[in-house]
Amino acid sequence: MTTRRQHGFTLIEIAIVLVIIGLLLGGILKGQELITSARVRSLISQQDGIKASFYGFQDRFRALPGDYSQAGTNIQMTTTGANANGNGNGRIDGTTPDETILVWEHLSKSGFINGNYVYNATISDTNTPKNAYGQYVELGYDANYYILTGGVAAVSTVNRHNLKTGNQIPVEIVAEVDRKIDDGNGATGSFVFSVYTTPTGTAPTAPGAAPNCMSTAGVWNLVGQTAINCGGSSLM
Repeated sequence: MTTRRQHGFTLIEIAIVLVIIGLLLGGILKGQELITSARVRSLISQQDGIKASFYGFQDRFRALPGDYSQAGTNIQMTTTGANANGNGNGRIDGTTPDETILVWEHLSKSGFINGNYVYNATISDTNTPKNAYGQYVELGYDANYYILTGGVAAVSTVNRHNLKTGNQIPVEIVAEVDRKIDDGNGATGSFVFSVYTTPTGTAPTAPGAAPNCMSTAGVWNLVGQTAINCGGSSLM
């Protein structure tokens, strides 16, 4: 009579399998962390680069990009005529021409940013840069950003120059940007929440509505990280 041996895993084999699984899971988590860090660095780098170009332009020409009334004379512009110049009122505003779009040709043609942007009254890839999520950024003078008013996050009533990241940014990314360059609160400091988007885009949801990017106290909503359409603004 022959006996049938039962084969199974030894403790050593099980331990090796568990170690391999652990390494694979660790690699996946680390990879995701690296991707998140890269996206955060990309947004910060874009914000810092544009802000530096804004101040560099102002220092060289003693005027604001987009608003510069002598651009057609002093910069090798592609756009000519009245649309080459801003109105020189000290604000990058949406007049004719729309200075929030013209700003990018002024900056690129003067060598302060990469690209070859050419003004057109309708925002497009040929005249406006995008963020890492394929959405347009904006540099302008308005109140499309949030501040704390009486302890509650609300749209500002004070116009000022600000650089918007554009929308469609996951909440965990924009929150990490805020933590790294500011105070971590979406309604205080120099980097705050904004619902800016182009007319054809979908604006981020205001605080207090779902899926909200942040609470009415300015705290980024990282619970479940369900908000994938958020945006911020650097106040100049």
